[in-house]
Amino acid sequence: MNGNMALFSLSEDTPVGSHVYTLNGTDPEGDFVTYGISFESGSRNFFSIDPHFGNITLIEELDREREDEIEAIISISDGLNKNLHTNKFAMDRHSGVLRIRAGATLDYEKSRTHFITVVAKDGGGKLRGDYVVFSATATITINVDDAQDMDPIFVGTPYYGYVYEDSHPGSEILTVVAVDGDRGKPNMVLYSLVNGSDEAFRINETTGGISVTVSPSQLKKEVYELRVQVSEVSSKETLAPQASTTVTIRVVDLNNHPPTFYGENGVQNMFELTMYEGPSEGEILRGLKITVNDSDQGANAKFNLRLVGAGGTFRVVPQTVLNEAQVTIIVENSAAIDFEKFKLLTFKLLAVEVNTPEKFSSTADIVIHLLDTNDNVPKFSSDYYIARIPENSPGGSNVVAVTAMDPDSGLWGEVKYSIYGTGAELFLIHPSTGIIYTQPWAALDAEVTSKYNFYVKAEDTEGKYSLAEVFVTVLDVNDHSPEFDENIQEKTMVLGTPVKIEATDHDAEEPNNIVDYSIMQAEPANVFDINESTGEIRLKAFVHSLDIIHNISKNRDRIWSVLVQAKDRGSPSFSTTAVLKIDILDETLNRGPMAAFLMQTKDNPMKAIGVLAGVIAIMVVITVFISTAMFWRNKKSNKILPVRRVIRKRPSPPSRSIRAEWLKFKRSHAGDKFAVKDELPNENHNNNSLMFAPPPTAPALPPPPITIPKISTTEWTVPTVSGSLTPKHTSKPMKQKALDRPVQSALVSELKKKFEKKAADNKPYV
Repeated sequence: MNGNMALFSLSEDTPVGSHVYTLNGTDPEGDFVTYGISFESGSRNFFSIDPHFGNITLIEELDREREDEIEAIISISDGLNKNLHTNKFAMDRHSGVLRIRAGATLDYEKSRTHFITVVAKDGGGKLRGDYVVFSATATITINVDDAQDMDPIFVGTPYYGYVYEDSHPGSEILTVVAVDGDRGKPNMVLYSLVNGSDEAFRINETTGGISVTVSPSQLKKEVYELRVQVSEVSSKETLAPQASTTVTIRVVDLNNHPPTFYGENGVQNMFELTMYEGPSEGEILRGLKITVNDSDQGANAKFNLRLVGAGGTFRVVPQTVLNEAQVTIIVENSAAIDFEKFKLLTFKLLAVEVNTPEKFSSTADIVIHLLDTNDNVPKFSSDYYIARIPENSPGGSNVVAVTAMDPDSGLWGEVKYSIYGTGAELFLIHPSTGIIYTQPWAALDAEVTSKYNFYVKAEDTEGKYSLAEVFVTVLDVNDHSPEFDENIQEKTMVLGTPVKIEATDHDAEEPNNIVDYSIMQAEPANVFDINESTGEIRLKAFVHSLDIIHNISKNRDRIWSVLVQAKDRGSPSFSTTAVLKIDILDETLNRGPMAAFLMQTKDNPMKAIGVLAGVIAIMVVITVFISTAMFWRNKKSNKILPVRRVIRKRPSPPSRSIRAEWLKFKRSHAGDKFAVKDELPNENHNNNSLMFAPPPTAPALPPPPITIPKISTTEWTVPTVSGSLTPKHTSKPMKQKALDRPVQSALVSELKKKFEKKAADNKPYV
C-alpha cells in the first residue's frame, strides 16, 4: 500500500507475465523519477519493472515449497540522486534474532536511523473450509551512534577570492569553512596556510578568514593559489584527522581609468595638421602623432577606436586596442578633401571601452587645414552664349559678356579670355572682363551676313582652359527702300488681263522687306485697281472695252499714265514711286496665238529673240538632216548628172505692212504655210530640189519633184535658184482667197509664181 513493495504477498500459482505491483514515488523538487529493481547476487530474478511507470511483472514461476520469501532491492532516481532501499539486517525466522547482515556496515554519515518491519506467521490451517495463515507485524527502529572515523570536510568548495586595487592591508578577502566529518560528536577544527601566500596573506585559525597583509599595489602576481589545511582537535593523543583545499585569489583591477590620448608632449585632446588638398587614397596622415592608453588591466583596458564626423573621408587604425597603441589615420575618400569645398576639416577621434559596465570613453579633436592646388579648370557659366546686335551699331559696340569661374585661389583662380574661329574677325573680347565687342572698324550688315558664331576660351595661369560657343545674330534694320524693276516704265495691258509691277526691298528680315503696292494717281482716275501684295494692276470690273475708257477720259490715246508706290512695312517705313505707262489693247484685235505671244513679249524683247533663235536652230537641224538623206540617196544612183548653176536676182522685200497683217491672223500648222499645190517640172530629172530662203517659221519638207519629159537635146543641168520668201503685197483676188488662210495662201501663191517664171525663162549661165 505504501508503494515500495514492502511486505508484499503473492500466491505461488500466479501466472508468469502477470502485472503484480506498481511502485509509487515522487521527488521533493518535482523532477521526473525513474524506477529500478535488482536482486542479490546468486538469486533468481523473479520480477521485471517498467522504469517510467513502475509496473512490476512476474517473469519466473513461483514455488513456495522451495522458496517462500524473495528479497528484492527497489530504487528510485531523479537522474541525479538514487536512494537504494537495501536491507542491512537479517532475522532468524525461527528464533527471531535480529542481526546485521554479513558484509553490511552501518554508516552514521549516510543513515542515522533504520526502520525494520518484522512479520510473525503461524503454520496455517483450514478455517471454515478455507486455508488461512494468521500473522502479526511490528516495526523496529534502529538508531546508529556516530564514531570518530571521518576526516574534516570543507564546505562550499571551491574557494575564490578577489583583491581589489583599492583594498587596504588587513582587509579580509574570504572565509573558508570546514567541519568534522563525524557529525554526531564533532571535534573542533583549526585552519592554517600551507603554502602559496608569499607572506602576502594570512588565515584566522579558528574562523578560517583569509586577509591580505600588504597593499594591492605590492602584489606581484595577478593570481595567487593558497593551500589551506584544516585539522581536528582530539582529546586523545592520537594523530588528528586533516584535510586541505586550494583557495584561488585574484588581484582585480578596478575600472577607474578611461582611455587617454597622448601627443608628443603628454596628454592632449586636440591634434592639428596642415596638408594639400586631393591626397591619394590610402595615404597616411603622418603629421599626426597620436598615442592612446588605458591604465587599467585586463578587460578593463580593452577599448575600440572610431572616427566621428569624418563622413567616410578617413579611417582609423587600429580599431581595437588593449592597453596602448599608436593611432594612424588614413585617407579613405580623396575627392572629399577639396579646398574649394572645405578649407578646414574637423572631426573627433573616439575611444570607448568594450567589456566594462562603465563604458568609459574619451575623445580628441582632429583639425586639418587644407592648402589649395591648381586642380580646377575654368568653367563657363554656360556652354554657349546667344547675342543679338542691330546692324547699324557703331564699331566698338558691346555684344555680350561671357563669364567663367575658376574656384582655385590666388593666381590659379585668375581667368584670361580670348576668342577664335572663322566668325570672330569682326569681334574682340576683353581679356579680364569677358566682354565681347565689335572691332572699331566693323560695319555689320544683316543683308550680307546675319549670323556669326565663334569660340571663347577661358584659361588660367597654368594653361588649363575650357571653351564655350558664341552665336551672334545681326538684327535687321530698315535701311533699304523698295526698288522697282528696270522695265516698269511701260506695260502693255490686254483688256481682261492684268499687268504686274515688282519692287524689291533688300532688307534681310520681315517686315522690313515686305512691300505693299498702291496707286497714288492715275489718268483717268477710278479705272485701275492694284493688289497691294502682288502688285497686279487690273482694270476695274465695269471697264470691259476701250470705249468705256474713252468715255471716261478725253484722251483718245491708248496709253495712260499711273503713279504707283512701293512701300515697305519697316519702322520707320520707306517708299518709292514710279510713273507707269500702260498701253491698253482690245483683246478682240489680237485673237491669234502668235499675236498674243508677241503682245506678251512686247515688254520683254529678249524673250522673243530667244524663241526666234530656237526656231532657227530647229530649222537648221531639219535642213541638215534632209540634205544628208538626199545626198546618200543620189550617191546610190547610177546616173551621173552634169552640174549647172542658175543665178537669179533676188527679188526686193515686200513692205512691212504685210507682216503686220500676217500677225493678226490665227496661227495654223506650220507645214500648211509652205504647201505647194502645183508641182514644177524638173528638166534634168534629178532629185535636187529648189533652194530658197527660209520663212520666219520653219517650213515643212516639200514633196519630191516630179520627173517631166526631156524638151531639148541639151545636156542636163542643175538649176539653182536663190531668192527671198518674204511675203509681198498681193492683188485683190489673193486677198479674196486669203479669207480662210490669208497668210499661208499668200506665201504659197507667191512661191508658185516664182517657180513658173524661172521654168519659163530657164536661161542658166555658168
